[in-house]
Amino acid sequence: MAYPSKLLNPGEHVVVHTRTHVKALILPGLVLVAVAAAIIALSRVTDSTAAGVAAGVVGALALVWFLAGPLLRWATTTYTFTNRRFIKRSGFISKEGRTIPLNRISGVDFEIGVIDRVFGCGTLVVSDASTDGSVELYDIPDVEKVQLQVSDELHRLSAGGGDRRDDGA
Repeated sequence: MAYPSKLLNPGEHVVVHTRTHVKALILPGLVLVAVAAAIIALSRVTDSTAAGVAAGVVGALALVWFLAGPLLRWATTTYTFTNRRFIKRSGFISKEGRTIPLNRISGVDFEIGVIDRVFGCGTLVVSDASTDGSVELYDIPDVEKVQLQVSDELHRLSAGGGDRRDDGA
C-alpha cells in the first residue's frame, strides 16, 4: 500500500514507506491456535451445550482482544520518510499522526537482535532535536536498507539538495 499522494506537499516524494514486520502477529496467531484448541478440548470433555456456548463466547472475546486489536494496529500503522519529513500514522476510526521535518532529524540508527536477524527486521531509532529526543520504530523490515535510504536523504538535504531528485524521476 503506497502513501496517499493527496497527503504529500507539492514537490514532495516518498523515499521509504513501510509498516511493522509481520512477526508482530506471531503471538496473536499463537493465541488463536491456543483458544481454538481449548474450545475443542472443552467441547469434547463436557456434554453440556451451555458449557460449549460459554466456551465459544469466552473464546470469541479472547480472539477479539488478542487477535483483532494487534491485527488492526499492524494494518493501520505506517511509517513514511519523504524527501522533507518523517510521518508516523496510525488508527482506523480514531487516527493519530506524528511528523518530524527531516531538517530536525539529527540521526538515524538501527538495532538488530538475534530474533530480529532471523526475521530480517530490527528497530529504527530516529533522533531529533525535540524534547522527546527520539522515536523508536520496532520490527521494521530490512531495517539496514531503510536506515541507509533515510541517511542518504538526510545527507542530500544537508548538502543543499533536499527537494531535488537525482534519479531522474
